[in-house]
Amino acid sequence: MSSKSSKHHIYLAFCSNDANPNPKFSNWIGRFDPSDNTFSYVTSIPQLAHNHMLKDFAIASINDSIYMIGGRICRKDNKNSTIEVEARATLMCYNIGTDQWSVCAPLSHPRFNFACTVLNNKIYIAGGQYELASAKCTSSVEMYDPTDDKWTQLPNMMRLRYKSVGVAWQGKVYIVGGFVQGCDGDCQLGYVDRCSAEVYDGKGKWDLVPGMWKLDVPPNQIVAMEGRLFSSGDCLNTWKGHVELYDENINLWNVLEGSQLNHFMTNVLESDRQSMQRLYVTMAPINTYLYFLAGYRDTTSSRTILTVHRFDTVAKEDGWMSFAPSLGEEGEQQLCAHCCVAPNLA
Repeated sequence: MSSKSSKHHIYLAFCSNDANPNPKFSNWIGRFDPSDNTFSYVTSIPQLAHNHMLKDFAIASINDSIYMIGGRICRKDNKNSTIEVEARATLMCYNIGTDQWSVCAPLSHPRFNFACTVLNNKIYIAGGQYELASAKCTSSVEMYDPTDDKWTQLPNMMRLRYKSVGVAWQGKVYIVGGFVQGCDGDCQLGYVDRCSAEVYDGKGKWDLVPGMWKLDVPPNQIVAMEGRLFSSGDCLNTWKGHVELYDENINLWNVLEGSQLNHFMTNVLESDRQSMQRLYVTMAPINTYLYFLAGYRDTTSSRTILTVHRFDTVAKEDGWMSFAPSLGEEGEQQLCAHCCVAPNLA
């Protein structure tokens, strides 16, 4: 293993799908260490009642802190069905070094399924839904500065979006794709709206980028690394057999050479592949590596198995490697937000 990946850890937030989960593993954060390919339990998520789950929130890292933003609370009934309880406007911070949680300034209003990214050590959130059991969404944007624990309201986007993807690229904030409902004005929705992105220049203005995301279906995840944008599937098909790279000159996503991996997400355990069902996929960039962390349900034991696939984006030949760290806990675990990367403080 190259030492260039050992200075960072990848953090993931989980909740249990079990009707009566172990309280320690009801809502929790885990950590993957690329230096030795191990996965470990870090901490439980506070302020959540037993048998309640926090979903559709955002997780972001700044320096030695991990922030959990917004989301919606769900619970299990006596038939193990999921019931929505409330949307949240909370911001919680976990300090990696001190192993302590703190409550920060809340959002201006509850929201979930929103876009989130970090630029210049500030958190930007955009769009999302704010009512349970409703498709209503918003165009509002907020920025959080951890130095003074304060949210600032920014100009609204040009469109109302939810399930968009946020990414900081070339010194700007991009909000890509999503389900688009309308705009703050008189307009007719069409292909351009559904497949567009919006970019914020930091000077109080949003610009529309028509056709930056060519699909009606929102992207699953987009990350920036070494000045380039990489995509991993969409929200319906999180893995399409390859990685895509954005070419801004022609406004197209192209298959990254050498990124095809046909057995990806199926060949977990060669002898038991028929018993595996994929639950989630999330992607993390570290230096020139893209890490794909995938969870599978072992249908024979109802256990979640984690597999990590690593792709070297500058490899001249086959850049794929795979690892199989164990979640180490019985029962089915659900990923509740995309992962984030934070420094290894060890």
